[in-house]
Amino acid sequence: MTSSSRSLTEIQRRIDEVRRFLATTLSIANAHTVEFYTHGVWERFTAVPPEEVLSAVGSCGDRQGAPEHRAKENSGTTFGFCNATNRLIDIHELLHAAKAHSLPGLGVCMSRDEILQALRENSENPGTELEPEEFMNCKKSHEVQSMSEVVACLAQRCGVKQVYGIDSSSTNTHGAQERNRKLKKFSKAYQKHSKAVKAQKEAPHSPQEELVKIKPGMNQDEDVSYGDAAGVVSHEEEKVLNSLSGINPVEEMQSNPETDELFLSALSVDVIQDTPPRVPPVQLSAEERERRKRENLERKARNRTDSASTLFSPLTSYVTAETELRELIDELEDAVMVGLHTCGDLAPSTLRMFVAKAELAAVCSVGCCYHLLSEEFDPAGQERLGSMCGFPLSQYLRNQSLFCGRNARMSACLALERVSLGQGIQMESLFYRAVLHVILRDHYSAFKSEKRVGNVYSKAKSFVDYVRRALRRLELDELKLSDDDIQEYHDAYRPRMGEMHAFNMLKVALAPCIEGLLLLDRLCYLKEQEDLSFSALVQLFDPLLSPRCYAVVGLKSCKDRTSS
Repeated sequence: MTSSSRSLTEIQRRIDEVRRFLATTLSIANAHTVEFYTHGVWERFTAVPPEEVLSAVGSCGDRQGAPEHRAKENSGTTFGFCNATNRLIDIHELLHAAKAHSLPGLGVCMSRDEILQALRENSENPGTELEPEEFMNCKKSHEVQSMSEVVACLAQRCGVKQVYGIDSSSTNTHGAQERNRKLKKFSKAYQKHSKAVKAQKEAPHSPQEELVKIKPGMNQDEDVSYGDAAGVVSHEEEKVLNSLSGINPVEEMQSNPETDELFLSALSVDVIQDTPPRVPPVQLSAEERERRKRENLERKARNRTDSASTLFSPLTSYVTAETELRELIDELEDAVMVGLHTCGDLAPSTLRMFVAKAELAAVCSVGCCYHLLSEEFDPAGQERLGSMCGFPLSQYLRNQSLFCGRNARMSACLALERVSLGQGIQMESLFYRAVLHVILRDHYSAFKSEKRVGNVYSKAKSFVDYVRRALRRLELDELKLSDDDIQEYHDAYRPRMGEMHAFNMLKVALAPCIEGLLLLDRLCYLKEQEDLSFSALVQLFDPLLSPRCYAVVGLKSCKDRTSS
């Protein structure tokens, strides 16, 4: 296998470039929207009209040929910020610099096709492309199809044919078992359907062929199973963890009804286990019952010695980098660690586990929920003592005591591509909250109450109703203000809503750079390890369909595996 295209030194250099850019711009991402009016955020950070920002952000895709850093032409600015006042004076320079310091601009990522070509070198079986059909929404179909082929190649290189889904929630484990049970019966129908369609194409007028219809929905009593190269456990922003060919540690999470959707058509037919027709035991002869009993005992004995026949096994366990996997799985040999949209600290924890456990031969990890990462060097002293934090992961950034900030990490979750196409931020709810903060400052001494307003906006019929609901939630005296008093605040700040919109678009523009820093830290961590033959950042997904589209991929050196 060819070596990854970027060395540790090159990745560290790219990290330094992003750090220099964020040293100037990160304060924008860390500004709290709630304090937008009370702290004069717009005036503090910018010296351009909001209309100019909105226009520039909307047209930035049309400026491909513009220079990346006009700061070289104007010594009074750095990335569009005035050196004397630290306020933004050139939005175009900022946007071009942001683009240059995103992962695509830095040129550090492999494409999905490139990683597949690299993994298939010296491979006799290139595999077949999966074609998800009607059992998932468009986003999930895209993710499963794109990721499963990469994971299948990793599994093939590592000789992995078993699947274990490890989840800290027994509810999710039970759900995985139920999906496994349902897929078993459905897999037989799917194979019949595939054979019937093939036969129909070969002999379209043959009356002997019966076409079995496959419906996207199934009754609760239907029976199904995963094959030996794929499995599922739930999670993501929409909280889905699709796990294929490996071990999948998942943190405590809420059940999501969406994960009950079937995706059997994402699996190749040759890994689906056929199920013999059921015959009631009372209808079996004594000889047949004895034969089946003997076969079951033999099968169990084989399962204990042959991991390939185990197929999919869901387990319940809270997993950290210190977890001893062999205590959970006795027969565990080489395995591939897979996580699709692993939340917060779970993503770096899986990378630590991959490095620490000899039995983990490869990893393919797509993280999400950056705002839930813990940071080791929080200046407020809120770092998690006694446990390893999620950022920074690399020794390179730990040596620099790098701190990002929760609001900046929250900004990293924004989807630039979607916002650019008009799938924007819900501004009214943010505007309501910021104006409420002004009211709390002006009329209530406890405006910094630890109690949260929560989902009041979704229930409110108007701004007045919103404020009254919020005051009750905060246990403050709502009789202090009349409806007219409250409405006056809304009317006074409504003309300035454009400022908030423009400022949030600046956050959106910076989002890929912050995400890039977090992911480069993870890649740097893998590059720092001596026993890895390959490591890379890979863009697996279309960011319009799945904004968290980057995977961290690693493969360990092995005498039985082609080294790079």
